Amino acid sequence: MSIAASLIGCGRMGCCHAQALKKLNANLLSIADLRLESTKELIKIWGSEVSPNVETSLDALLLKGIPDLLIISTTAQDHGKAALEAVKAGVKYILIEKPVATSLSECSNLLKAISGTKTRIAVNHQMRFLPQYLTPKKLLTSSAYGGFKSMHVTAGNFGMAMNSTHYIEAFRFLADEKPDKVSAWFDDEILPNPRGTQFQDVSGCIRVTTASGRRLYIDASANQGHGVQVTYMGRNGRITIDELAGTMTTVIRKPEHRELPTSRYGMPVDIETHKIKPVELIDSTKAVLEALIENQDYPTLHEATSAVKTLIAAYHSHRKGGISVSLADIPDDNPEVFPWA
Repeated sequence: MSIAASLIGCGRMGCCHAQALKKLNANLLSIADLRLESTKELIKIWGSEVSPNVETSLDALLLKGIPDLLIISTTAQDHGKAALEAVKAGVKYILIEKPVATSLSECSNLLKAISGTKTRIAVNHQMRFLPQYLTPKKLLTSSAYGGFKSMHVTAGNFGMAMNSTHYIEAFRFLADEKPDKVSAWFDDEILPNPRGTQFQDVSGCIRVTTASGRRLYIDASANQGHGVQVTYMGRNGRITIDELAGTMTTVIRKPEHRELPTSRYGMPVDIETHKIKPVELIDSTKAVLEALIENQDYPTLHEATSAVKTLIAAYHSHRKGGISVSLADIPDDNPEVFPWA
């Protein structure tokens, strides 16, 4: 793929993006990071005979040349500002790491900025390209499973902004329906953020429902320190995936019992265990980039904004003692800024 790419933010995810760009045969035009040590690590991973321009700011990067594609993998407080600058500069394709922004007003400003332009923005929610989500979606839509009813994420303390936004978007993808209402109960304990004292993420429990009654439950509490397991419930069975170990167990009622009431929950079942590819970042990010460039079903700014709005609704619910909060009651230009990394 003949495309000139630039990248700002050369940490762990920036290095993954660089590897995805290399697999795309992109030309790495320039990179930027406040820490020059990080840029050196990325160049070492890139390993190209042609070295990219190295800068410490997006302004300086864009002065050296406007890329076709800009990847923004800084910490979240810079996502919105960097994307707006890239839109104004005329960058065709922009990929932003999640969460897409730290406020709804930033999301709103970005949506307005790209309206009427040829710029396309994707957010790196890779679920639609990963077998951990494609396989359950296919199985649950079958008549055997009787449809997708709920999704249950049980995990270590992985951060609601850092990872729950992924699962909120995964839920929307599987349900083919936007979140409608949210309840949340966050922990009092706030653990130090490895990205710096200026950043803060929350742990605890979230419940999301759609208008039709499909449900997402996330328990990523502060006193849980291992793993990510996701269980999907249909009317007639369940699918449980250990996303890090790469295993999937399916349990489904035998055909002759599938028309019985749901209260007959102990009917005979067929049980199977399969290997499934563990979560990975490089090939799935490459798939997002290809979809963005080819304009083929990529994770959009609108979808990523919905995930952020759902998380913000969870904060509102927690502050009100866990009562259900409707996303419709939260203004799209809500100015509150969150200290997410």
